[in-house]
Amino acid sequence: MADQKRPAAGVGILARLDAEWVTVCADPQIGAAVRDWMADAQIPVFGPEEVLAALRPQPDQADNSMADAVLRTLLVRAAGTGRPATWAARIVVQTMLPAAVRIARGQTRSTGGRSLEDVAHVTVSVLFEVARSGRIHTRPGRPAANVALDTLKRTCRELARERGGDAAYLDAATAEEQLGPEQCAETAALLKDAVSHGLEPAETVAAPIEANVARLELLELLLAALRQGTLTGPDAQAISWHHREIPVPDAVAARVTGTTAGAWRRRRARAVQRLIPAAAELATAA
Repeated sequence: MADQKRPAAGVGILARLDAEWVTVCADPQIGAAVRDWMADAQIPVFGPEEVLAALRPQPDQADNSMADAVLRTLLVRAAGTGRPATWAARIVVQTMLPAAVRIARGQTRSTGGRSLEDVAHVTVSVLFEVARSGRIHTRPGRPAANVALDTLKRTCRELARERGGDAAYLDAATAEEQLGPEQCAETAALLKDAVSHGLEPAETVAAPIEANVARLELLELLLAALRQGTLTGPDAQAISWHHREIPVPDAVAARVTGTTAGAWRRRRARAVQRLIPAAAELATAA
């Protein structure tokens, strides 16, 4: 689930969304709709404010099934039509704002020449589109992690398109051709570090220009989590291998690591559960 702690937004789109949220919570039609959705899903949560509270990370809570069920219910509704779908997507956006902040900051650093506010506008727009897409709630795993990863990937592509990237560049969401020597060297060092921790195959270092920007962001986050002790090596591998362009099947990963496919999936789920609440702090430290 998304970490609700984030730096003060100040002015701009993030501040406007926070201010608008007060109005969303006070709207009796939205409140009634949310109560109906949760009742239909047999979830004991009432109204937008309570929904957001249910999605906040609980440090001492090992089972996040409630938060997953709430977010998945919102995503199902957001994939519908009419005003209720827009309301549901708006609540998802508020839930995922901390992740949007992290993505916007990361892309502001990596692209250069754009203000944080400009990139935040793109990120929030993409986040809304991801919420409305109807693809996230059908996927296994933590819905918040899937929303964040899709938002990151689409944001990278949208920023690339605005920079006039060609089709191959957009399909791969690469940025290396746009970077200077110093940044290319940083990317090569990141990939080498990822290989040394078993997150990437060795051949990745030989072709850093083909690295996916969203993939680099994920690797950077996983390596920061390893350094700070948020994840163990196998935890990071369980996430990294699953989110490669061609994922490593759980059965294959289990054979390689000497465990079972079920145990490997449970390890990944627990690792994502620990990673998502810490993502904002880890991104700052990365």
